[in-house]
Amino acid sequence: MNLAFSQAYPARSIRVIVPYPPGGGTDTAARIISQKLAESFGRTVIVENRPGANGNTGTDAMARAAPDGYTLGMATPGPVTAVKSLYPNLPYDPERDLTPVILVNASPNVLAVHPSVPARSVKELVALARIRPIREGVSTIASIQYLLAEMLNRATGIKMEIIAYKGGAQVATDVVGGQIESLWSVLPVVLPFIQTGRLRALAVASEKRTALLSNVPTMGESGWPSIVATAWNGVVAPAGTPRNIIDALNAEIERSLQAPDVKERFTAIGMEAIGGTPEEFGSFLQAETAKWAKVIKAANIKVE
Repeated sequence: MNLAFSQAYPARSIRVIVPYPPGGGTDTAARIISQKLAESFGRTVIVENRPGANGNTGTDAMARAAPDGYTLGMATPGPVTAVKSLYPNLPYDPERDLTPVILVNASPNVLAVHPSVPARSVKELVALARIRPIREGVSTIASIQYLLAEMLNRATGIKMEIIAYKGGAQVATDVVGGQIESLWSVLPVVLPFIQTGRLRALAVASEKRTALLSNVPTMGESGWPSIVATAWNGVVAPAGTPRNIIDALNAEIERSLQAPDVKERFTAIGMEAIGGTPEEFGSFLQAETAKWAKVIKAANIKVE
């Protein structure tokens, strides 16, 4: 008999791997959910940051972990969906090696600049980039933010230099500090800087405006309706994790996402709690993988 089935779950602490450094949107979501899991399960839930290789190092660690429910991972668009079309020799296959648990949250992506940049719209930034170099930071290569930067370059014919980091928090720090001029970022990372005037938001890459930045237009309103991408975080487990454990995790995380305090914490930082079944998350991942495959092929985006 499988030991996971014969013992009450969880019988010990749980580890949640985040494939990025602390301080970013994925790390924030992981810590909110982990705190709730610890309360409901009565066990320690440890968030382990494993950055590297554009999120692939931590995601590979998730895929290689024992399928016993004691190692979970935070899934994000880059290393779980887009990566299949960007890297020909991945050490893992997201679809084969990871099991969907639940879609946790979604968040807008924001194009923002340092206040010293003389551009107050995307069109003005594009015009500026035609006459002088502009450096644009993104969380990692193979992130959705990297793809958005490439899409804007290709849609406009400009050549903003895309500078990839190991995580979103450091990108924001460097733009606020004036080391680089602009960035694509998930809203939770840059919202405090925008609210205090240390960054200027030019557009959100979502279908509609976000309530937290109601005066900031969408990329569609700015003239580029095809440049749309929502950031999201989900929880996955290694393939082969018993279904009863997947169901237990899904139920507890779903309950957490419905809790008023969690919804309020997410909303305050620009995240929307989602939830749903493992099957719904699996279908979502398949659709996201197919979508980014088309975008990457059409734009001829390659990662060196």
